[in-house]
Amino acid sequence: MMIDEIAEDAQHGMDRAVNRLRQVLGRIRTGRASPALLDDISVEYYGTRTSLKQVSTIKVEEGRTLVVTPWEKSLLTVIERELQKSDLGITPQSTSELIRLPLPPLTEENRRDLVRRSREEAEQARVAARQVRRDAIKDIREMVREKLLTEDEGHEGEEAIQELTNRCIASIHKVLENKEAELIEI
Repeated sequence: MMIDEIAEDAQHGMDRAVNRLRQVLGRIRTGRASPALLDDISVEYYGTRTSLKQVSTIKVEEGRTLVVTPWEKSLLTVIERELQKSDLGITPQSTSELIRLPLPPLTEENRRDLVRRSREEAEQARVAARQVRRDAIKDIREMVREKLLTEDEGHEGEEAIQELTNRCIASIHKVLENKEAELIEI
């Protein structure tokens, strides 16, 4: 495995950390409605746990309301029950054909808690990126020890990995900044 391959593997690992952060932060509720809030909800469908988005249509209505329209009317009560059991803190309003989930405005305390949670998730992403860096540098040093690379090539490789890490950490910071701005926005 040469330095380019190690760097490519490191890049993929760091990209996974950033993408995971985006997914996790997408599920954190802001003042606006987003179908991503319901990504973790699943329902019992013909004896199998099935994702809510696989058995219904989820749309945003008026910016602050999610509308869930099941493909089968028999699922309406099942979906409503699962939404009530979820930790979303939203009370579903059911009609004969759909379920509305009006998002209440966030309080200042809720916003602070969500910002804190976002920062914790960003720190986990930074830790994951640093772990990828540590593994890549270990691989490069091992190659130098085995005389597959010269000392200079090893140092250049380590610098390249550090540069990848710096870019990844900057991406994580940008994603966090955007989420915090979204949470603070009233």
